[in-house]
Amino acid sequence: MQVAARFDEIYHATQRDVLAFITARCGRTADIGDIFQETYVELYRILLKRGVGYVTHEKALVMRLARRKMAKHYTWLERFKQFVAPVHQGDDDEIDLEDWAADAFSLEDFVVNEALLGQARQFIQGKPEAVRKVFYLMYDMGLTIPEIAQLLSLTESNVKNKLYRTLKELRNLLK
Repeated sequence: MQVAARFDEIYHATQRDVLAFITARCGRTADIGDIFQETYVELYRILLKRGVGYVTHEKALVMRLARRKMAKHYTWLERFKQFVAPVHQGDDDEIDLEDWAADAFSLEDFVVNEALLGQARQFIQGKPEAVRKVFYLMYDMGLTIPEIAQLLSLTESNVKNKLYRTLKELRNLLK
């Protein structure tokens, strides 16, 4: 088996659990993607260096890598750098409208939906970290309320409370 094929196999078997693990334990939602990516880059390096037969307990290895990447990411020096020189986390992604068929969407609806989505994202980013994690797990990862409660060590009613109160506030804001 080739390295790329083994990597894909491990990635597909573990990515959901690893992303949920990182999300539940990460200090800032803005760091989740970086830590997730660093974890799998390290996995690929290991497979290249040690060979595809090296990994026998794939989930345990990837979870250990994720824990290490989180520990490294949140060293005192990294926290200090984030405190002293905060970097603006902007959306630099541009949407190439030429890739979309002209009849596939209404430009007016697209602009309105993009504007509302931007306002919603900004609103959620202003909420406490626990609320942002609930929204991330619910809407980006597609987890259920019981799964979120288990991952974040909260009661289901606490998760629902955070979710529904914030949704109500969001609805009032976007009316």
